[in-house]
Order: sequence, then C-alpha cells, then structure tokens
Amino acid sequence: MALPKLKDIKWVTTDCYGTLIDWEKGITDAFKKEAERDGLTIDDKALLERFMEAQAQIMSGSYELYAEVLRRAAVTVAEEIDWTIEPSRAQFLPDSVARWQPFREVNAAMDRIRDRYEVGIVSNIDDKLLGISRRHLRTELDLVVTAQQVRSYKPDNTHFRECARRIGTKKGWVHIASGYETDVAPALKMNVPVIWVNRHGTKLESGRKAPDATVRNLREAAAKLGAK
Repeated sequence: MALPKLKDIKWVTTDCYGTLIDWEKGITDAFKKEAERDGLTIDDKALLERFMEAQAQIMSGSYELYAEVLRRAAVTVAEEIDWTIEPSRAQFLPDSVARWQPFREVNAAMDRIRDRYEVGIVSNIDDKLLGISRRHLRTELDLVVTAQQVRSYKPDNTHFRECARRIGTKKGWVHIASGYETDVAPALKMNVPVIWVNRHGTKLESGRKAPDATVRNLREAAAKLGAK
C-alpha cells in the first residue's frame, strides 16, 4: 500500500515518545542518575529492553495512569538487578519526564507539517505528563488523544478509534510513529496509512505487514508528506 496523494491528506498524527521525544535516553539517564546514588552502574541496553517488557506487561492489565506505570516498571526492573527501591522512590522516573528532550529535527519538522496539515498527537501517556513534554514541543496541535482520555493503552486500537471519531473519518489521515507493535500494526489494521520512523534500522519480522513508508527520522517523514 502507498501513502495517499498529498492533495488528499488533511490530517497527520504522530506518536510522541520515541517519535518526537527521545524517551530512551530520558529513561536511561534517569535510571543511571538514581542508581549512582547507591553506587550502582546501569547497562543501558539491558535496562531498556527489560523496561519495555515490564511496561508492556503492566499496560496489558487494568488501566492506571502512566505515571503509575512508570513507577511500577521502575520498581520491577530495579528488583531484577538486585537494586531494591521503595515505590515512593520510584517517583524519580515520572519526575524525569520534564527532562526528556525532543530529537533534534523534531520541532522544525513538526512546524513544516503543521504548515500543510491539521496535526495531532496520539500517545500512551497521561494528560499531565504530556503537558510537561509539550513545553519542549513548540508546534500548535489540533488534536490530542492520550491513554488517560480513552483509559486504554496501545496496541489496543481504542486510541485510533477515538482519533477517527474526532476527525470524523479515516480518509485523508496519515499516522507517523516509531513503535511498530504499539502504533504501526494497529493503525495498519484499521487501514490508516502509516509512516514508520525507524530510528534504529530495525528489520521487520517475517509475516509483519509493511508500513506505507519507512524513514529514519521526522525530517524524512515531513519530506514524504511534501512538507520540506
């Protein structure tokens, strides 16, 4: 499947964390800083891999605010490296969101996309934490759909169904995201065209449906949309 013709596109939505905000660096920096207080050294790659697994498992249960997901995931991952932290101390991770920065190209690329299309963010976050991240994102938004608003976490398609409801149609809508499991797969299942921001050069597993376009960063995504 190919992207719609540019003249037929009206709406462009993006995921936030991993697509706009470098949350991997934000998470590892926060863990390392906190662990150093106890004289511990963190392996970035192993930490992130386990964190993402723990987070996904927590999200698959009954809904709770993303700040609580972060706290619970922090406690779980810490325990697995023999670092015991109290749940109250795990607040270091939600607190760190204020320091998570956008990728370098993001603000300029988002501004260019906004010049041509209506834009929105569709994110697995709560409203308060997204509000904190939006201080780093200068582009005005026409739509925001969070996990808190729909009381569900992607890859469940509730975000996308709510987005389609607010837009009024799935026609003329393109979604941009870095997470294949959380965003690309469910959007494709709903026949929403997707630009996959594949920052790590990840290879698609056999049998996985290919996105409509694959790029390395948001600047390239904007170019695909004629927003150069």
